[in-house]
Amino acid sequence: MAAELVFYTHPMSRGRIVRWMLEELGIAYRTELLELGAAMKAPDYLAINPMGKVPAVVHGDQVLTETAAICVYLADVFPAAGLAPPIEQRGDYYRWLFFAAGPFEAAIANRGLGFEVPQENQRSIGYGSFDLVVDTLERIVASRPFIAGESFSAADVYVGSQIGFGLQFGMIDKRAGFEGYWERLSMRDAYLRAQEIDAAAAESMTQDSHP
Repeated sequence: MAAELVFYTHPMSRGRIVRWMLEELGIAYRTELLELGAAMKAPDYLAINPMGKVPAVVHGDQVLTETAAICVYLADVFPAAGLAPPIEQRGDYYRWLFFAAGPFEAAIANRGLGFEVPQENQRSIGYGSFDLVVDTLERIVASRPFIAGESFSAADVYVGSQIGFGLQFGMIDKRAGFEGYWERLSMRDAYLRAQEIDAAAAESMTQDSHP
């Protein structure tokens, strides 16, 4: 019997990225919804993720946290879905997925908190400057159908989610490259299905907290 896959999440968290990935895979999984706050700091969950954050995935005896790592793991463990390029063609796949998980997310988070890296310190920061990171990513997504080339992959789930979030909340400018890329991704059946599932979960949790 195949190992059960358990997905720990909250519908208004980065867990939405993993939900989309799971729906792209088309596999069976069990969802454990956790309320924000105490439930994520309970001993049972801290044994899974000592950071007390979601998402997390438990697959047999494997425990995965960190959204980008979860996406890469799932693409590798369920290869039939074709969400990872052949191993000899994974340069751009790894490069831009982890660019989004590192420099891009850090730059977006710092900008959101009102922190700008002084020019004299930019050499000491992995992403250099906000403008450099955003310009770099836009050039890439504007130059090709998908982030790793001609085919959709797990990297698009992660990179696309970061761009979609940035556009939705005004954290990045609505540039043509970003909007065109996100439009292609946000029309996918698995993405729309994941959105519906998380919207229903959010409504259910709200109702449960307000009897």
